[in-house]
Amino acid sequence: MRPQVVAHRGASHENAEHTLGAYVAALDAGADALECDVRLTADGHLVCVHDRDLRRTARTRGLVSTMELADLDQLDFASWKNPWADLDDEAPARDERLDRVLTLRTLLETVADYDRPVEVAIETKHPTRYGGLVERRLVEQLRHFGWDRPGSPVRVMSFSWTALQRTERLAPGIRLVMLVERARHWPVLRRLIGEDWLVGPGIGELMEHRRLGPRILRSGHDLHVWTVNTPAELDLCLELGVRAVITDRPAYIHDLLDQREGRSD
Repeated sequence: MRPQVVAHRGASHENAEHTLGAYVAALDAGADALECDVRLTADGHLVCVHDRDLRRTARTRGLVSTMELADLDQLDFASWKNPWADLDDEAPARDERLDRVLTLRTLLETVADYDRPVEVAIETKHPTRYGGLVERRLVEQLRHFGWDRPGSPVRVMSFSWTALQRTERLAPGIRLVMLVERARHWPVLRRLIGEDWLVGPGIGELMEHRRLGPRILRSGHDLHVWTVNTPAELDLCLELGVRAVITDRPAYIHDLLDQREGRSD
């Protein structure tokens, strides 16, 4: 079975992560699903940002949790990826909306309006000063789209077992993915997680600890693996029967899958 190709923070190998531009590029590349991280602003908006501070992606000091959405919207979240873009006089004018902070609501609207089915994998980041408010706001957003019930195109991921438990109480029909950072954590997590939860180990742990993947599968949980960017990494996922590969390079992974299946255009 061909695994679902999930665009990690959008098509983030070539584009600035978590920007609308990165997600549009991922959709154009044929991504089956989009992955994002969410954090809560000081005025209660969920935004797609990985780091708690803004130094790496917006080149400024400040914490996402202490800033309001209007302030974040004044920042450039894309130029760090290609700092020389302004020197290209022949480059076409770019829509600034593609490069600004992206709200989860805008991302979900983009998916809802797209001309083919696309899923969304949303990771809630912890620890955070807002604790469980992140999951409550997330479920409120999903409820607005009618995506808080079985059959939803959304799944929620976290390294926090408590956060996923909280999500399960708020929206029992949502699919959950227990992310696994270290192989040594699995024996404990195996006893804690729900029977129908998915499991998301990192590809580095699967490659270093070759028994980890089979152990998770024997326990009855499907695998969603991050972040798969090379042929060797993809081949291990195919060997294990992984259901979803989360990648910075969705077009490249689709091409590799076509090659593995002997398909060509």
